[in-house]
Amino acid sequence: MKLFDVYPINPINIVKGQGSLVFDDKGTEYLDLYGGHAVISIGHTNPHYVKRLEDQLHQIGFYSNSIEIPLQKQLAEKLGHVSGKEDYQLFLCNSGAEANENALKLASFYNGKKKVIAFTKAFHGRTSLAVAATDNPKIVAPVNETGNVVFLPWNDEAALEQAFKDHEVSSVIIEGIQGVGGIQVAPVNFLQKIRSLCDEHNAVFIADSVQCGYGRTGKFFSHDFAGVNADIYSMAKGMGNGFPVGGIIISPKIAPSYGMLGTTFGGNHLACAAGLAVLEVIEKDNLMQNAAEIGDYLITELKKFDQVKEVRGRGLMIGIDLPEELANVKKDLLFKHHIFTGEAKPNVIRLLPALNLTKAHADRFLEAFTQTLNNA
Repeated sequence: MKLFDVYPINPINIVKGQGSLVFDDKGTEYLDLYGGHAVISIGHTNPHYVKRLEDQLHQIGFYSNSIEIPLQKQLAEKLGHVSGKEDYQLFLCNSGAEANENALKLASFYNGKKKVIAFTKAFHGRTSLAVAATDNPKIVAPVNETGNVVFLPWNDEAALEQAFKDHEVSSVIIEGIQGVGGIQVAPVNFLQKIRSLCDEHNAVFIADSVQCGYGRTGKFFSHDFAGVNADIYSMAKGMGNGFPVGGIIISPKIAPSYGMLGTTFGGNHLACAAGLAVLEVIEKDNLMQNAAEIGDYLITELKKFDQVKEVRGRGLMIGIDLPEELANVKKDLLFKHHIFTGEAKPNVIRLLPALNLTKAHADRFLEAFTQTLNNA
């Protein structure tokens, strides 16, 4: 049997990781400023994380949601404390797409309505309704197509107001910072307008925080910069530092009932151990503050490059918009300077490093970036 060939991969075999560094099978060291799509939040093989998982594995790794799993309650309590959303309710699943799928479904259960508002360049996942709310027709199969999703222009308050007049809106789903869409930061006033319209029309405000959440921007949720609360926050990626963990936290106004949502693997013992370890390290090591400080430093320095069209983002979620003639910069950073970065089409370099990235590693990137631009 061979693999189903859907990933355009780099010819590099990473066999070891430590902090923000990874090593290939030839012993070559790489600086990881991408974290496998913003997944590595507290660094590769963080000692506390490894011990938490190992200790749990020696006890029990899995049982289903048919028994009491005290670790789930511990995770909910810690998540409420670190995020500041202590009165919310936690439902655990396994991925970002699954989190958004459950968020959209729960919203419709809550108000009995069908229409979902999403935005241009949005990415919410690859499963049924999540991919229908994703603005990329290439990954939407015919079976996923639905008339229940309305796409609106990004940051267009007039279009948003009109959509609420034209449709019975169940939910509005928005990334606090679009990742795949090119690191586009949702303006504070736009998020506030979504909140007020959802309140007025009994619609559910879903804050997709899968990539932009979990402390990456210097606040736990990037939507928090707007000073308003969403009804549901979806999360995954950095939640487990590489272990598959996802979840949604749900406003107290939405009441649960048995069978409303469900999952086999979500909230298993190992997943909860990973989730607790991540939150414990974020809290103990003040990683949100570090993300804000190192992110501000990087953004300030990157804005000094004349060749860069624009630098966008918050904290350690940064997009470097380059002109077409510099399209090879990402490739050069990887193969000439051994630095992993991400991209968003057409020519945006995405930086999504671990939240404990050091200033020394930030400077290492800036030096390599300077050399790459000078040699382009």
